[in-house]
Amino acid sequence: MKLQFQKDILPHLLGVILFYLIVVLYFSPMVFDGKIIFQSDILQWEGSAKEVLDYREATGEQALWTNRMFGGMPSYFISLEFAGDITNLLISVLTLGLPHPINGLFFGMLGMYILLLSFRVRPIFAIAGAIAFSFNTYNLLSLEAGHNAKIWAVCLIPLILAGIHLAFERKQILGAALLALGLLLQLKFNHLQITYYTLIISVIYVAIRLVFDWKKEGIGGLSKTIGFLVIGALLAVGGNLGRLATALEYSPYSTRGQATLETASAGLDKDYAFGWSNGILETLTLVVPDFYGGGSNTPLPKDSASEKALRAQGLDPAQINGFIQGAPTYWGDQPFTGGPIYGSVILVFLAVLGIWAAPKESLITFGTIIILSLMLSWGKNLAWFNYLLFDILPGYNKFRAVSMALGMTLFAIPILGMISLERLVKTKEFKPLLISGGIVAGLTLILAVASGAFFRFEGAADANFPDWLVTAMKTDRKAMLSSSAWKSFAFVALSIGLIYFYLKGKISELILGAGLIALITIDVWTINRRYLNEESFQGNPSRQFFAETPAEQSIAKDQGYFRVLPLTEGLTQGARTSYRFNSLGGYHGAKLRRYQDLVENRLQFELQEFVKKAQEGTFDWESIGTINMLNTKYLIAGSEANAVFENPEANGAAWIPTEIVLVTSNQTEMDQLGQINTKIQATLNTQEFGEVKAGSGQVNLTSHEPNELKYQAEMTQGGLAVFSEIYYPEGWTATIDGKEAEILRVNYLLRGLEIPQGSHEIVFTFAPASYYSTKTPMVIFQYLIVLTLIAGVFVTYKKSDAAV
Repeated sequence: MKLQFQKDILPHLLGVILFYLIVVLYFSPMVFDGKIIFQSDILQWEGSAKEVLDYREATGEQALWTNRMFGGMPSYFISLEFAGDITNLLISVLTLGLPHPINGLFFGMLGMYILLLSFRVRPIFAIAGAIAFSFNTYNLLSLEAGHNAKIWAVCLIPLILAGIHLAFERKQILGAALLALGLLLQLKFNHLQITYYTLIISVIYVAIRLVFDWKKEGIGGLSKTIGFLVIGALLAVGGNLGRLATALEYSPYSTRGQATLETASAGLDKDYAFGWSNGILETLTLVVPDFYGGGSNTPLPKDSASEKALRAQGLDPAQINGFIQGAPTYWGDQPFTGGPIYGSVILVFLAVLGIWAAPKESLITFGTIIILSLMLSWGKNLAWFNYLLFDILPGYNKFRAVSMALGMTLFAIPILGMISLERLVKTKEFKPLLISGGIVAGLTLILAVASGAFFRFEGAADANFPDWLVTAMKTDRKAMLSSSAWKSFAFVALSIGLIYFYLKGKISELILGAGLIALITIDVWTINRRYLNEESFQGNPSRQFFAETPAEQSIAKDQGYFRVLPLTEGLTQGARTSYRFNSLGGYHGAKLRRYQDLVENRLQFELQEFVKKAQEGTFDWESIGTINMLNTKYLIAGSEANAVFENPEANGAAWIPTEIVLVTSNQTEMDQLGQINTKIQATLNTQEFGEVKAGSGQVNLTSHEPNELKYQAEMTQGGLAVFSEIYYPEGWTATIDGKEAEILRVNYLLRGLEIPQGSHEIVFTFAPASYYSTKTPMVIFQYLIVLTLIAGVFVTYKKSDAAV
């Protein structure tokens, strides 16, 4: 088959160029000026990953354990690299060298473009759908927050489904290869919740396709297709063998795994998991973005009702401006939101068009995905449904922020919308256009002119403000909804007009497509600019965020081995301290379960009592026995040097208890921690480790690296030694004079060893098989995926050539 440049190459080339230009222009400060988006979560990640990154740079090896957060934890979900891994190279090539993380948005457009083409949507319509998908507010708000892995995982869904779809369209090798490539990269970014949603999408598509194709293809043809898809999925899994093996190893011991305390439940607590549940009416932000007032901190226009009310009260102009620039306009159900979920009302209109215009199979497939994803996003607001799934659906109770399911909604709407438009322009029927246009335009018109009759515009944040200001804010919220609805009405009306004139033969396909591209781009661009704009970019935000304070300079003079408790961050809300010191706190969504238990049952209560007494002038260091056993030498209460408090009662790196308190359950052991003197007593669960005698002597730390700790023990009497290191049963080995010894768990989550009498060298080494035994096979699978993709393109081209 001879390719024709104008027909077979130019449209796709122009599409790729347009995708590239949109990303470059929107993020020009990053591309041209080297600026960085201020992403709070990424700054926290940088703090948590500092030890791992420094160790990798200094040694060329991977720090598989980090001591910088929560007393110590595996670094698998912080920063993990494998020698020979080619995924970064693949990403760089496929995204034409765009910087991370905005390259994910480009790839999202590219993937959606390929998916829509595979559904035989003409290129100019596919371009419009791709822009709407990638530049929806869900992705841009996630980018602003620093959820880079989530953005990439979402933007890879179209390529994965394109592979599945092509396999069912008798392009099995190419389909399996695209599935393998998309899933390989998605698993690399390790956002298992999005991968879970991808599985739901894939199952829905495959199930409906099997129903429709059963009689036409027969069991033989369908089995062949499924077989190729299974091979593609297995290649992707093999290409991430190391990442998956370490994740599977860690998961049972994390907060996402089984409960440790006998009185606790497995997985996440429902209140925690469903904390961010989208309101049922909040779904209307898909049509009118400011339906619920935008974000929790949204700038108000000049001379807004709130500004006039504040001026009338005689407030200082600076105070007025501060409030107006971050007004609490959001009045929805969620505790906090960066902005509305919106992907252009035009695509919603086109998706509604699908009820009458789309092929039955596509309508059922993507309609099901849209409805199910909305129901999942409602969380506790549809408790009978979502609580049932939380209890019975395998693995579902490991995820939180169910509003994330809206990523599926914003994936399915552009597909159904563009498939519907493609079918409409072929059938040239006016009735579906007028009915769907009337529904969506009518809804926006009603909201524009009569929203005050239906809603009270009251938000949870209102309780913090005087009545006169709340009244003004309600007026502003109503005005925002009305203004936003009028804009949505205008976009729908213009798109209806374009399609109508095309069906009438008044304008060409090029004008229709270009017009829709322009309208969709303007729509999503202007909304996103409210939340991610020039002010979001900085020269080097980490330099300012991690600038060393006098307090940190004071602690840095101590070259010993210890931990720091940052009172300014708390135990779970920040990783800034982890940038320089081993911290009791941190910031991570999958802590070790035992550490979380300790935080909830001991640490937070000890800390509260200690701070209360300290404020009264008494520093009761002996009362914080659990904090002491974690070798917490310093507490930081501020940035100045005099805000550092040295703890004289820290237990040190290791010690020999004189009494062993034997327990038979985790709950009993936790209870004992509140009663024992951790310097001279230690708990041991005899149900798991038997009995060990107390000894006497001393143990000193001689060297420490992330993956290895060395000690010198002088034991006048053999017995138990306690180490202020977090116990983790996988990968850690201990040797005494070169002979392996059993690592015991003492004090609920610390390591212990039974050391014989005399002088001994003790070495703890972290070398998990989940990492070291999977590195080479993983890279081999990655190369197999590349070879399969090349073979798929070649075979598909040859078949097309033979068919001509």
